[in-house]
Amino acid sequence: MNSVFVICEIDEGKVADVSLELMTKGRSLANELNCKLEALILGHNLKGIEKELYPYGADVVHIGDDERLDPYTTLPHTSVIVNLFEKEKPQIALLGASTFGRDLGPRVSSALVSGLTADCTSLEIGPHEDKKAKKVYENLLYQIRPAFGGNIVATIINPDCRPQMATVREGVMKKEIYDANFKGKVNNIDVDKILKPEDLVVKVIERHMEKSKVNIKNSSIIVAGGYGVGSKENFAQLEELAHVLGGEVGASRAAVDAGYADHNRQIGQTGVTVRPKLYIACGISGQIQHTAGMEESSMIIAINNDPNAPINKIADYVITGDVGAVVPKLIKFYKQNTK
Repeated sequence: MNSVFVICEIDEGKVADVSLELMTKGRSLANELNCKLEALILGHNLKGIEKELYPYGADVVHIGDDERLDPYTTLPHTSVIVNLFEKEKPQIALLGASTFGRDLGPRVSSALVSGLTADCTSLEIGPHEDKKAKKVYENLLYQIRPAFGGNIVATIINPDCRPQMATVREGVMKKEIYDANFKGKVNNIDVDKILKPEDLVVKVIERHMEKSKVNIKNSSIIVAGGYGVGSKENFAQLEELAHVLGGEVGASRAAVDAGYADHNRQIGQTGVTVRPKLYIACGISGQIQHTAGMEESSMIIAINNDPNAPINKIADYVITGDVGAVVPKLIKFYKQNTK
């Protein structure tokens, strides 16, 4: 069986978390398929970068180290990856659904005529029977993601074209070390032989980057509000509760679209994926596009005036009532009992 590849992204000189999460998932898929897991990383000053990838089960790390590959630009990265994939012929290729992956993934898949599924929430291996063509396919990659505004979960397959390509958002997959002592091998790519003058027509003159001031992903307590909170002013109560508990405020897409909260606080399929110890969902109905981003929280408390809200099905505790009345009581009693 041909290998599973993860196209890795560099973030401030280190392998990005989303790439390590995909290495964890890639190792699991490779074990199931009884094939190798290979990582591909392009950039400059990458000496020793393979040591970050070996513990996640990388059998081979392909490294393209060249100053023309840093900072990232579309054309040279695409050329190097397409050249390698045409030789190695991977059966699966995974990327993070970051700015990097969203730009690079479609370019590579288009060049290889392979197709790509974006923003997958799950990746599995399984068979498929094409009854019309009377064909049975084994060991296909099930690329699972919400579709039609999150009203259904679609399983997408690519029976005939390779590689089967998918992007996954940061936080969707768990990052776990496979074996701290695992050792693979390095393949150094001769970038000079691959790049052509036309690959280098775009140059980055200057870059301005600002880190997000909101750190929802790493917060152990999240108080999230939905459209049911009612207004931006009412969100101030959630901010107070989060402050009292030592947590962060999150929001559903509906709340962000209504202007109640900023987009960098959005949780779900079109926001960030979180796994806090405590998730308090206030006025959130629980549509699949939101629950996809928080359903693995250790404990979920739902506050909603609708006793039949979908969020209640995955909640550990449900408080049926008006958010505006319940949240101030939570703040009051928490303060009383922690003096």
